[in-house]
Amino acid sequence: MNDMTHEHATFRSMIDGTQQDWDIIAREQKAFAPNNGKRILDHLKLLGGDYGGFPVDRLEHCLQTATRAHRDGRDEEYVVMALLHDIGDTLGAFNHPDVAAAILKPFLSEENLWIVQHHGIFQGHYFFHYLGLDRDMRDQFQDSPHYAACAHFCEAYDAPAFDPDYDSEPLEFFEPMVMRVCSYPRTSIYKKVMVEEAAA
Repeated sequence: MNDMTHEHATFRSMIDGTQQDWDIIAREQKAFAPNNGKRILDHLKLLGGDYGGFPVDRLEHCLQTATRAHRDGRDEEYVVMALLHDIGDTLGAFNHPDVAAAILKPFLSEENLWIVQHHGIFQGHYFFHYLGLDRDMRDQFQDSPHYAACAHFCEAYDAPAFDPDYDSEPLEFFEPMVMRVCSYPRTSIYKKVMVEEAAA
């Protein structure tokens, strides 16, 4: 939507914006937003070929995590969460769960969002001690109602998803799921505007 042939607002400061300006911007946003899932998928593809020393590249790890969740009968939102849990790796080398959580926050349930945001510390149970860190760092969250769910995500899907011989589903298998889950928000200050447009 960077096409200069499109109509543009005329203000130079938001202080000076008019109803006409914001009608233009809202119209452009309503056309732009539904392709959010595609943009997320395009960013996920950047993980391909990036091994970081692991036995599989980061994209394959995501595919394995999602495939394991899917084959275990998890619902579509959970599978999408599993696929995208490490999407923050490229931009957030020091806090990738926070980046993933920020991207996925409008589309996930409270529990699934909590899993994304905390999976890094929970996954650390399997390797932090090799790095001189506390492998039980996750225990600070024992009182959370989502503790067991996050621990299970790591144990059942995330931790074992580094197998070069695993027959994971291709990204194309998950693309329709991502488009359904990530095109319109469950929670967002903009939800009313976007949902009204989708229903029109």
